[in-house]
Amino acid sequence: MFGITRRQALAGMAGTMTFPAAEALAASLPLASTPVTLNIVDVAGNLQLTQAALEKFARENPRIVSRLIFSRAPSPELPAKLKAQQQANAVDIDLVLTGPGAMSDGITQGLWIEVWKDYAEELPKPEDIYHDSALMMQRNFGQTAGVAVVYSPSGPLFEYAPDRVKVVPKNAAELLAWVKANPGRFCYARPVNSGPGWTFLMAMPHILGDKDPADPINGWDKTWAYLKELDKGIEYYPPGTTVTMKELAEGSRDMIVSTFGWDINPRALGVVPAEVKTFALDGTHWVPDTQFMCIPKGVPTPKVAALLRLMSFMLKPEQQAYTYDKGYFYPGPAVKNVPLSAAPAESRAVLAEFGRPEYDALIAKYPVEVPLKPAALVAAFEKWDREVGGAKRRG
Repeated sequence: MFGITRRQALAGMAGTMTFPAAEALAASLPLASTPVTLNIVDVAGNLQLTQAALEKFARENPRIVSRLIFSRAPSPELPAKLKAQQQANAVDIDLVLTGPGAMSDGITQGLWIEVWKDYAEELPKPEDIYHDSALMMQRNFGQTAGVAVVYSPSGPLFEYAPDRVKVVPKNAAELLAWVKANPGRFCYARPVNSGPGWTFLMAMPHILGDKDPADPINGWDKTWAYLKELDKGIEYYPPGTTVTMKELAEGSRDMIVSTFGWDINPRALGVVPAEVKTFALDGTHWVPDTQFMCIPKGVPTPKVAALLRLMSFMLKPEQQAYTYDKGYFYPGPAVKNVPLSAAPAESRAVLAEFGRPEYDALIAKYPVEVPLKPAALVAAFEKWDREVGGAKRRG
């Protein structure tokens, strides 16, 4: 667990913020006397997976929620914006849907309410609901602040155009050789704002056999050297994954870093041609991805009460079945016992057409690793920005 108490986190933050103390908030928090409006900010593309279920909660609970307002924001920008609001006692974001970037920053800066500690009675027990891999991510990554809502073994995978890539790299050395021999034809997005990017970043210490994959500062000598060599064949680093997909589709790149979901979904949406293929490097270690629901400190107590009920609703199997979506976060559910047969008909049809039969065997073939803890992940992002891709970033 993150080694800081709620009281310490509050005391350490600048300004004159006033938040209700945890001990003053009783179990079974009372709801507001009138329905509340909830402002939900998505910094991870999460609404594609969860919006239908969120809206279902609002329809089924009109006495709790009067309106849901959805907005999207870049992940790297949210923590600073949220901290400024907290310092001004003017928080207008009620729920954040986030991947590892903003959530990690939020934990290290003490921005989130520690719902699993302060309001454990309001939520189901993690060990009762999550499947083993999602539980591992919840305990090691979400810690006491984030509530895991979707899960994927993620990647890294590599996606390529078979008409332009005739010899597919089998291992890390062959990938490096291909990139150097084909300058400008390979790219990946800035890791802090890209699921495939951060998955690739964290997997390479395992693939290359670095001395301590959990320590990006002192244990990744091989990885940083490799990424700097790889950089010699990369034109620039896009600000997000979508750009890499479009460039692969239009032919300006021949190979990109991908994940299971980023392979399936863009093909289903017609963004990427159906004929593109994928491969994994020999010795791959999957770095799973999980997206979380987080409540910022400073949200009024009546809204916290509504949000805790919303979170519990989103963890029910019926709502989790929506997360199969169109393969965006394949497979999607974070909780146990949510088979594909429970998913909406549209999701089942998409996965039947655009899923890859080999993926289940590929997922089973290689080990799943625990991602970096939040502080280490932030350090890895900063080092990558500073020493690898900072000079070639766009946007």
